[in-house]
Amino acid sequence: MKLIPALRAFARTFCRNPTDADDLVQETLMKALANLDKFEPGTKLKSWLFTIMRNTFYTRAKVLGREAPGVEENVSGDTPMAATQEISARAKEVQRALQKLPPHYREVLTLVAILGESYEATAEICNCAVGTVKSRLNRARHHILQELGEEES
Repeated sequence: MKLIPALRAFARTFCRNPTDADDLVQETLMKALANLDKFEPGTKLKSWLFTIMRNTFYTRAKVLGREAPGVEENVSGDTPMAATQEISARAKEVQRALQKLPPHYREVLTLVAILGESYEATAEICNCAVGTVKSRLNRARHHILQELGEEES
């Protein structure tokens, strides 16, 4: 139960719609419970759950790519709203910049910078080398700063 907020935050890196993110968390937890015998005691439960979520999302994406559903008018589910405060407007800019990142950059940025995972745990979750995590994180930060106009190209 303690890991659900972290799972929801990680799911939001994959799904823009909060309902879809919650569905991904639920599916992840169902798969984890069904495969609890495969969890190795002494390893990190959080990393194991994040790996299940990541694999579930990518499997889902492959299936949806093959099914090619029709395009809806407003796919993101976001309702356009005028910002009432500067901070709210800036938060939207940052959110848009995050969404523009390639998924592998967004994933690493979320795990390390937002959820506080170590480089090693992130490498394990993403099934890549620690050096790759560091490189993706650096590139993600530069992309965000460029998108926000705070770093020259």
